[in-house]
Amino acid sequence: MITIDNIVAALRSGPGFASVEATEARSLIGHQALVNWDGFAESWNDLKIDTYMADGGRFRRRRYARFTVSALGITREPHGPHFQSLEYNRLNGDVDRWFEPVTEEIASHPITTQLLRLCFDIFAASTPPTLPAPVFKVEMHQFRIEPTQKEAGKPTPEGMHRDGVDWVFVGLIARTGIAGGVTGIGDNEGRSLGAFTLTEPLDAVFLDDRRVRHGVTQVQVLHSGQPAFRDVLVLTFRAA
Repeated sequence: MITIDNIVAALRSGPGFASVEATEARSLIGHQALVNWDGFAESWNDLKIDTYMADGGRFRRRRYARFTVSALGITREPHGPHFQSLEYNRLNGDVDRWFEPVTEEIASHPITTQLLRLCFDIFAASTPPTLPAPVFKVEMHQFRIEPTQKEAGKPTPEGMHRDGVDWVFVGLIARTGIAGGVTGIGDNEGRSLGAFTLTEPLDAVFLDDRRVRHGVTQVQVLHSGQPAFRDVLVLTFRAA
């Protein structure tokens, strides 16, 4: 069974990422926080179309929130735009992107709170002890990728990339009626470090965004006329 120490070792002195299977992730999060999983996951049915896609695609829905997380606790910050420079997002960079906010119910949900605490514990322990006690600025993204018969869905339309932060958590919420969606991890010189597919709810990966790049292959509809989507939660952590 994977432990926090295993993940920290992979981030600090290992390959710079750790993939975690759903059963292990549930153990790390804890049963009590997961009691209302269905209500949490169903909130992905109320995401709004991402209208900022520079390639004209309309296959992505999302909501967005910002937090400050430290050893003292979790504070939700006022809503604002999501910004990435072109250095990190060649498709949609250098634009203030205003997305619909994560609802208060989900922002304060026990699963969100516990994931923020878990990520803080892991990423704080992975930070060199010579640095001050970390305070992180966190961005929360709810994503749904919806392919159609005419258009493939692109979980990472910018390709293999870094997010321009310090640490990243990606967790699968649901995967229904699709093919594809292989997660690839590479180093900053372009060499592959591994590939895997998030298939079960709460299959997850923790990333050192300074050391590795990540990307996900396109997803396609498996059966015409049937629901087809890939839902993920992304949490990015940047030292304040």
